Amino acid sequence: MSLREFQQEAAHWLEANCPQSLRGSLEAVSGGGHKVPIEDDDGQRYFDAMVERGWTVPHWPRTYGGAGLSDAEHQVLRRVMSEVGAPIPLAGMGTTMIGPTLLEHGTDEQKARHLPKIASGEIRWCQGYSEPGAGSDLASLKTRADDEGDYFLINGSKIWTSGAQFADWIFCLVRTDFDAPKHEGISFLLFSMDQPGVTVKPIRLISGASPFCECFFDDVRALKEDLVGQLNRGWSIAKRLLQHERSSISGMVPQTRSVPEVARQYLTTTGNKIDDPSMRASVIDHEMGAHAFALTQKRAREENADGSTQTFATSLFKLYRSELTIRRTELIVSMMGTRGAGWEGESFADDELAETRFWLARKAGTIAGGSSEVQRNVIAKRVLSLPD
Repeated sequence: MSLREFQQEAAHWLEANCPQSLRGSLEAVSGGGHKVPIEDDDGQRYFDAMVERGWTVPHWPRTYGGAGLSDAEHQVLRRVMSEVGAPIPLAGMGTTMIGPTLLEHGTDEQKARHLPKIASGEIRWCQGYSEPGAGSDLASLKTRADDEGDYFLINGSKIWTSGAQFADWIFCLVRTDFDAPKHEGISFLLFSMDQPGVTVKPIRLISGASPFCECFFDDVRALKEDLVGQLNRGWSIAKRLLQHERSSISGMVPQTRSVPEVARQYLTTTGNKIDDPSMRASVIDHEMGAHAFALTQKRAREENADGSTQTFATSLFKLYRSELTIRRTELIVSMMGTRGAGWEGESFADDELAETRFWLARKAGTIAGGSSEVQRNVIAKRVLSLPD
């Protein structure tokens, strides 16, 4: 089938299977798992149809619940979904982080056991990396896993664990050798969050949301068969997963309204022109930066034979995306004036309240997934080959 034929078929199928009530939504229909069910019948029907089609993870092999699409077909599908207004059916760390990592480093048994459950949305995942004393210096982590024969016994804690209160499983970095150099005594384990000894405490942020949590593990079990890669050699796998994470973060960030749309509402007069020249220049600068970034990402995909960007260049993309998003949200709130300072109340429109909360929430973007300072260090060392 040619790309043109695939595009036509995909557009026809989406027109028939994506309900009008969902079109244009910026949120994924599901994050997976059973703790946050899909709220409406239209969403459930659309989600089930996308699962059956393999389009929750369209680029994954059919064996594991995907559609086996080539990179070119995947890009066409994403474009058609955008044109139709079809929302992403499934989002989260399963599809963007642990799934791709298992495809590369998992055993056949691990792939067969975990990947189909990710593709179908049956299992939701969270990430156990940072600890209270191991953030930017992640290799200083202290959470330990002791060998108990058929399983590891885990004790310690993690912090800033996104979505842990909704997760079924966690991929977790643990120390399995305290005598080895710190980068060499770390292992990469998978285990269930729904077992005795796991305690999750959400952390409330200034935006009012609680996307991050602190997790405590007291004699928690992880089966030996859920050790990914070699014992004490988990650091290389952890770094590879971070590249997938940074690539996903540098992708399209859900937005409320575009910068020009907000400008037209709050700053333009007759003739659709922004009166303030400095603000007009700021809007133009943002739009040029956003378009240039999109073209750079497109070029990076095309320059790789498999269409991926999962190299150390992902740190470039993550850094620029998070900084660009901060500038965007601050620009929007600035253009809105006092209408951008609302927290609650009937005097503010729903979209105005959403902009304020989104502005506050995105403050975490320059920290989550590796702070901007960490990304600059990675770029200096791994991309530019600068001396330590």
